[in-house]
Amino acid sequence: MYAVMTAQKLSTFPFHRLARDFCYAMVFNVACALVVTYVLKSDGNFVSSLIISTCIGTTAFLLIDGIRLSIWGESGRPNWLVFALIIAAVAPVAQMAGGWLAGKILGYPLTGLFSFTSAGGASSLVITLIAAGFATVFFAHREKAMRAEAELAQEKARTETVARQALQAQLQSLQAQIEPHMLFNTLANLQGLIAIDPPRAQQMLDLLIQYLRATLTSSRAGSNTLEQEFAQMEAYLGLMQIRMGERLSYSFDLPQALRAHEVPPMLLQPLVENAIAHGLEPKIEGGHVAVGAALHDGALALTVQDNGRGPDAGPGKKGTNVGLANTRERLRALYGDHASLTLEPAQPQGALARITLPV
Repeated sequence: MYAVMTAQKLSTFPFHRLARDFCYAMVFNVACALVVTYVLKSDGNFVSSLIISTCIGTTAFLLIDGIRLSIWGESGRPNWLVFALIIAAVAPVAQMAGGWLAGKILGYPLTGLFSFTSAGGASSLVITLIAAGFATVFFAHREKAMRAEAELAQEKARTETVARQALQAQLQSLQAQIEPHMLFNTLANLQGLIAIDPPRAQQMLDLLIQYLRATLTSSRAGSNTLEQEFAQMEAYLGLMQIRMGERLSYSFDLPQALRAHEVPPMLLQPLVENAIAHGLEPKIEGGHVAVGAALHDGALALTVQDNGRGPDAGPGKKGTNVGLANTRERLRALYGDHASLTLEPAQPQGALARITLPV
């Protein structure tokens, strides 16, 4: 049982932290050797002072930092009174053990380090205690800085999470405004058609059910493939063709290589609605809508072009004014300045709406 508990403690001991701290301890050992050799003017040379300092300092470090990590863990804050007593108890042990090891390396005994009543032993003990104290203060400030960095990283992560949640809520709100806009227009047209042409009204109702069934799931998803997006627009334009008859025709251009490309859902809906409501429907002869997708200069371009009245003719009918504005807001929220929506005159007539997305 004892062996199992010991193995469990060793498996959770932060050896990586001990190894990182050891690098700083070696710097302290070198500093102590320099002080002893060139400030205190000891009898030995720098090499011997460095060996003695390294042996004593490393022993003290392993004992002090090992005890600290064992008791308080990697992120725990030690009781400084207890920790000071540990340092005071470890210092003479480290001096004796480190002095013995240094003597073995140098080839002669360092007897002066084992007598704390002698001048040499007492001064070495004072140096060991001072070095341990400086190292403790250094590691305490380092621990404080690391905790501050960890708290800052956690706060940044929380802020990013809140920002993502706010962005998602904004996108859902903008998307929710587009869907009722489409449904309101369709149901209003269906209501008028029931009175004058019940068979066509029934056909429109069937197509509306088909459209809603196809789009309900994808409109709540985070993204659509272009194939799904174009299929929804085909269903929608089928509804509009029932209402407008021969006054409306449409076509699609979706390359095979782009069919699986993902885009935000309901992205083309307001553009197609805008083309019909303001471009084609006010014209007596109606017109044609062409929906396309292509890659240009490393960006994805989605276009909706009509041969209607053109953007300079003004709104063809009263609307809710949320379609294009909300699409721009969605693009800004999702892509920042890397996406855009433009509306310009088409040649020879009509309007061209273009969404540019990063690939």
